[in-house]
Amino acid sequence: MNIDANAKYEAAAKIALWLREVGHEAYFAGGCVRDLLLGIVPKDYDVATSATPEQVVALFTKTFTVGAHFGVVLVVEQNVATEVATFRSDGAYSDGRRPDAVRFSTDVRTDVLRRDFTINGMLLDPVKFSESQDASAAVLDYVHGREDLVEGVVRAIGGANLRFEEDKLRMLRAVRFAARFGFAIEPVTFGAICGHAGEIGAVSNERVRDELTRMLTEGSARRAFELLDETGLLREVLPEVVKMQGVAQPPQFHPEGDVWTHTLMLLEQLPAGCAATLAWGALLHDVGKPATFTAPTGPEDRIRFNGHVEVGVRMAEAICGRLRFSNEETAQISALVKNHMRFGDVMQMKESTLKRFLRLENFPEHLALHRMDCMAAHGDLTLYEFAKAAYEATPAEEVRPALLVTGRELISAGYKPGAKFKEILAFAEDAQLEGRVRTTDEAMELVKKQFGVPLS
Repeated sequence: MNIDANAKYEAAAKIALWLREVGHEAYFAGGCVRDLLLGIVPKDYDVATSATPEQVVALFTKTFTVGAHFGVVLVVEQNVATEVATFRSDGAYSDGRRPDAVRFSTDVRTDVLRRDFTINGMLLDPVKFSESQDASAAVLDYVHGREDLVEGVVRAIGGANLRFEEDKLRMLRAVRFAARFGFAIEPVTFGAICGHAGEIGAVSNERVRDELTRMLTEGSARRAFELLDETGLLREVLPEVVKMQGVAQPPQFHPEGDVWTHTLMLLEQLPAGCAATLAWGALLHDVGKPATFTAPTGPEDRIRFNGHVEVGVRMAEAICGRLRFSNEETAQISALVKNHMRFGDVMQMKESTLKRFLRLENFPEHLALHRMDCMAAHGDLTLYEFAKAAYEATPAEEVRPALLVTGRELISAGYKPGAKFKEILAFAEDAQLEGRVRTTDEAMELVKKQFGVPLS
């Protein structure tokens, strides 16, 4: 269900105001407060309250205790689910991911001080905000988050080392917030990330994948990956990408520089909200180049990357497997890597080959990747424009028509099933795609001329 931002606010406000009315403290908390102060429409609203999970469940008709152990209850109002969390202090984080135990509190300051970054540690008084709709007049700030927001700084609350020892994922989150908002990471916080980068392996691959995907799709992917590299996190989570650094490319095709620079220039073009598969395809399209680099053997030769597509596909599949992408996502990311060089032949393709190319799953992503690839290198969009025009001008029924010849027609004509079937069917489909045959009878006549009439 696509729920608009206003509905999410109204549902959260109703919950917070009711908690207030029955005697509990309740505030909007976390990223929604930060976004409101930045003039950004929040994706979600979270409520922090002094009410215990049991009290929250008793107060509302429809609830889900998805994280009651940590004080979190989902409350559904007006078909909107809002996360309601009890004020708490955290015990030790022995696994570097989540607290071993929590202690509920009635002190909102205690709750704020266990959070990650100052810009995420502010609260919003729902009563004052509902009356004024002025976030700046309704903020409660115990950690100087507003100052850091104004100065453009991502700063850990309290001791930076402690925050990252508690939850290693916070290191990736710091990078993501800094990139997304164009902020700097405060020096002590930055140093703590560098010091703990080698511990990011304690975080599940799924959580790492999700943070990296957000970095790639929030509109500041280049800066995010530069920060990942500067902090040492990149070599821990994507060592294959680090190997792109310093790998020279033939200047006649890539005047921009090495493979890393070229990849960063693709990432810079990724718009906010782009498909995750396209973003990962952009990141990994040349991942096979470092392993296939061949230096020129003489003045007439050039740098080559023979087989880099095939190697890249295997590497992309391995990375997707490690990060637990779905089969569908893995297939699309790998297809983007596999086919990104085929645009070089697009103007010389036979009509049947071109149509098969155009019917690749989600072809617009292939187009988008090729455009970025060109813009990050020579800037010549001739092949892109040709492919785009062909895709837009060719009706779907011509790209993927109902086949005139199938195995059934071949068997009826007396051909025996076997290895030759694939070749015959491909030949017949080529003829159909190229417009050389219009009916099954015409197609079968052509098949018989090419492969002979089967013996009865």
